[in-house]
Amino acid sequence: MALGFFSRLKEGLARSTQKLTGGLSGVLTRRKLDETALEELEEALIGADLGPAVANRVIESFRRSRFGTEVTDEEVRGALAGEIAEILRPVAVPLGIDRGLRPHVLLLVGVNGTGKTTTIGKLAQTYGEQGLRCMMVAADTFRAAAVEQLQVWGERAHTPVVAGAPGADAAGLAFEALGRARAEGIDVLLIDTAGRLHNKAALMDELSKIIRVLKKQDASAPHSVLLVLDATTGQNALQQVNVFKEMVDVSGLIVTKLDGSARGGVVVALAQEFGLPVHAVGVGERAADLRPFDPAEFARDLLGLG
Repeated sequence: MALGFFSRLKEGLARSTQKLTGGLSGVLTRRKLDETALEELEEALIGADLGPAVANRVIESFRRSRFGTEVTDEEVRGALAGEIAEILRPVAVPLGIDRGLRPHVLLLVGVNGTGKTTTIGKLAQTYGEQGLRCMMVAADTFRAAAVEQLQVWGERAHTPVVAGAPGADAAGLAFEALGRARAEGIDVLLIDTAGRLHNKAALMDELSKIIRVLKKQDASAPHSVLLVLDATTGQNALQQVNVFKEMVDVSGLIVTKLDGSARGGVVVALAQEFGLPVHAVGVGERAADLRPFDPAEFARDLLGLG
């Protein structure tokens, strides 16, 4: 399964690799690393969604260590992979579940369309396979498809789903689910939420209320607030982190849809900008396609050096 995931990750990053290495090859065909080359290299890195902060960090490193030397495309890609791995290493943190909490409450947030509901289903199936008892909460009560999606995953993962009528109070549903989960000795409670950013104030109120009512039963809940981001949105993902950090105490990130994106470099930009744990990346539809990642492996795959 691990080999399958890593080959899927490499395959999933192929479009991102093509975008990044294509830009680099245009800059470096055995030439001296002078100011002009560095400027062109910086533009190529920004164009590949690594972002200005990462590009500046890499260029400064190259300026210190390789300025004025003759370099090949392969040498630069190897050095760049090393820099990227260094940026990713502190944030590549698998999500730990505290079995003593009964339940460990995971609140998943994010805009609509990031794959939040599917991610909850994948996590429930994965945790179930690890022997953990899970329960899912369909607290995105405005989107009927979200409830149906969770119920399909519930059947697949043999996991109960707490759902209400369309438009039901999301906080009330979360409160009811936590009570049930505690009574039944559930290990992990996974709560889906709405992601309607067009009315940010209403969404903020709803998320605040969910957290407030959870704390009435367990002052330490939610134990993890996970922001789900879609890699295909590129630099917009950074803005989404800023928006949700205003609303809730985001404890970690999950980046989905790397297999459909030429913008996988955004994972590096997120790491540099926020330093939040990136608990998992998604490269496909199966539960096994959502996994923690190895920073060195990710960096080498992104640069086509696997």
